[in-house]
This record gives sequence, C-alpha cells and structure tokens, in this order.
Amino acid sequence: MKPAKILLLDFNPTASSSVALRDILESRPGRDDIELTQEVIRNGDGRPRPAELSQFISANRSDVIFLVPSAGPLGEARELFRSLEGECPSAPIIVVWETGGADEMVEWLRLGAADCITSPLNANDLFQRVRQFLEQGSHRESQIRTLQGQLGTRFLIGESPAFLKEVARIPLLSKCCAGVLISGETGTGKEVCARAIHYLSPRANKPFIPVNCGAIPTELVENELFGHERGAFTGAKDSQVGLIQEADGGTLFLDEVDCLPLLAQVKLLRFLQEKEYRPLGSAKTCRVDVRVIAATNCDPEEAVDSGKLRQDLYYRLNIIPLVLPPLRDRREDIPLLARHFLAKYSAEFDKSVMDFSAETMRRLVSYDWPGNVRELEHVVVRAVVLCTQTHIRDVDISLPLRAAASAQESFQGAKSRVIAEFEKSYVERALLMSHGNISRAARAAQKSRRAFWELIRKHHIDVKTLKLPAS
Repeated sequence: MKPAKILLLDFNPTASSSVALRDILESRPGRDDIELTQEVIRNGDGRPRPAELSQFISANRSDVIFLVPSAGPLGEARELFRSLEGECPSAPIIVVWETGGADEMVEWLRLGAADCITSPLNANDLFQRVRQFLEQGSHRESQIRTLQGQLGTRFLIGESPAFLKEVARIPLLSKCCAGVLISGETGTGKEVCARAIHYLSPRANKPFIPVNCGAIPTELVENELFGHERGAFTGAKDSQVGLIQEADGGTLFLDEVDCLPLLAQVKLLRFLQEKEYRPLGSAKTCRVDVRVIAATNCDPEEAVDSGKLRQDLYYRLNIIPLVLPPLRDRREDIPLLARHFLAKYSAEFDKSVMDFSAETMRRLVSYDWPGNVRELEHVVVRAVVLCTQTHIRDVDISLPLRAAASAQESFQGAKSRVIAEFEKSYVERALLMSHGNISRAARAAQKSRRAFWELIRKHHIDVKTLKLPAS
C-alpha cells in the first residue's frame, strides 16, 4: 500500500485535542505501517479564506484530511465544506474537536464530514480509522447505495414525526465510527436500527455480531466477549475466540448492555478506550477494529442512578443517542406495519390474505402494544395462520383481555388506572434511589413516612427487592 498522505487543517492549535492529534500523527508508530505527511494551517489574522483552502486542498491531493475547527459557531466550517463540494470527493474529512454534543456531531456529518472524533484521542483508534478510509477506495459511494437498497433503511417502516426524526440520523451515523446508544422499550426495533447503521456503513462487508447481554450467564460474560486460551480454567481444553474478535472490522451490537456485570463493564470500558483486550488466561494483548453500538430497553440515566450501568461506560457509549418511540406514541404507523407483516407472512405461508377488515384495523390501532412492533408482528403472524378468508377479521386476532377493556373503559376508569400506574412507578423509583430506605424515600417525595408506607402497601411493593447496594 502506498504511503498515506494526511493533511491537517488546524484552526485551534492551542486546544488539547489539537496538541494530542499532532503528537499522535508525529509519532508515526511503525506497527501501523502508515507514512504520514502533514500540512498544518494554523488559525490567525492572516488565515486563508475557505475558497483559498479549497484550492490548496485540491492541489494537495490528500488521502485523508483531519480538521480541527476553531471554537465557536459553525459558520466558517459550513463555508469551508460548501467550497470543498466537488473539489476533492475522494478525500474524507475527519473532524476532531475538544468537546461537543450529539447534535453538534450530527451537524458536522450533515455538513459533509466523513467521521468525528472527540477527546480523549487514542492512537490505535485513530490509525484504524485512517486505514479504514484508505481501504474503502473509490467504490465506497456505489457500495453504500447498493447496500442501502438491500439492507438499509427499507426495514425501518413508519411515517410518524417522532420516528422519522430518529431514523433520519441513521445515514449520517453510518458514515462515522462514533459510539451510539439506542434506547427504547422492548420490541421497538433497536437491533433493526443497529443493523441499518452497520449495513449503510463502510463496514457493511464485515461481520455484524449481535449480543444479548441479558441472556449470557454472569460467570460466562467475559469468556463470551473476550474468549480464552487453552488451560485458562478447568475444562478449557482448547482456546476460544471471543465475540469481539469475531466482529473484527465490523460492528458489535450489545443489546441490554445495562445487564452486564459491573466487572465486565470495567473491562469493556477499557476495550473501548484502548481498542485492545486480553483473552482469559492469556498474557498477549489483542487489538481489533470494532465499532460498538449498544442498546437498552430502560432509561439509561435511571440505570446509571440505580447502579446497574457504570457512569463512565455510559458516557463512552452515549456519544450519539437514538431514542426510539413506543408504538403507542406512533399509532399512525400501525396500519403500515400491520400491512407490511401481512404481505410478508402471506407470501411466506402461501396464503391469499389481502387485508384487514375495518373493525379489525380499528382494534389494532386502539391497542397500546406494550410489546411494540415485535408484539404486532406476532399478532399478525397468528392471524395469517388462522385466517380462512381474504380479509383478517376480529375472530382471527388474539389480544390480551386488557386491550378490549381499555378500549371500552370510562374516562374515570382510565384516569384511575393511569394514576395507580404512576404511583407504583414513582414509589419504586424513589425506593431504588434511596436503596430501599423508606424514611429517606418519603422525605424525597415530601410525604410522611406513614403515608409513603400506605402507598407501598396499596401497590404490594416488595421493598427488599429494591435494596440495591450503594455505589
């Protein structure tokens, strides 16, 4: 491979991220086998204008461009990206900045950045990204367009504004390697979103490895993630490759990441920071190029407060959040989804089912779907199997009794139910925050201990299950 030509556009040379980037580039570690050429443009009174920079970049013919923007508004950056349009399409621009939120990162990607990196910088991670862009070649855009039609956002079905707002970020997120934390209730499509990010990215021809962290026995988590060497423990007759190694070059999707044991979270955090790990029983450090996308079906900040998810791991994973709305908040999408599943399973089971009756569709739309899209899919599958006519009728679908009751209940009944659900949820959360201490929880709720205890008894709350150890 020919030496990589790296152009550094540095508009903020005193920033710690800028200093760290220059140190990493100038170190040129031999193990990375990349020769680097730098052109540093420093900010100052006589700095070039965007049009002049465009001409300079075009003549420079760089393979990869690092851009360290000046602090402040993005106006100058917008002007620069606009002037670059069409000038150097083969040179990806990696933006490096001191601090920034998810919205700012998405804005950089929208402007035309190929990737974004925030402090602290890591040499292994940085050079892996450079190699990745060098390997993509000139066919990157055509590959992405092909994969978008085959495996991308066509699986993300919906027209509601809340859903489209989150899905619109996916093509942008697929361009970079930044950490993404997808949150949403069970069945909302978190893995579908993770797959879309992967298959729209330059990693699409590499593995996508999904891991349900909640389904792995606690004592096997580290072995599953990192693997082991022969003789690492009793019964380890052969070495085993971990899931992280299997995902090399691709994407590791950690579903229910808050279910990982705390010790495994510590080791995962180190891997995310250093991009290296050690299999169990090994003295050798392994290095892989893996993008990690995580997901949780609970509120991640509540998981941090309750001690289930380490705060430092949360910050490392949650660089860009995606929050998927529950199906009850996007009811206008229920007919679209139901008909999509109907067409899919009618063809799969060789049935001649064409549509839903009007009354059946009203019933589907009025149901709250606690299992979200996954529950809707299962209901449609059963209906297609049981249906003997061209349209699915009420007798063909099976919903919990509460669904029928909730559609018919009075205003007062619905109000009482919602209040009861809120009271129970509030009391349980207060007890979790106080580690099961009733007096402390009552004070936080600004209620007397006796009144708080009455709420506990009313909702049959087992306080012992909420006594989490203090972090």
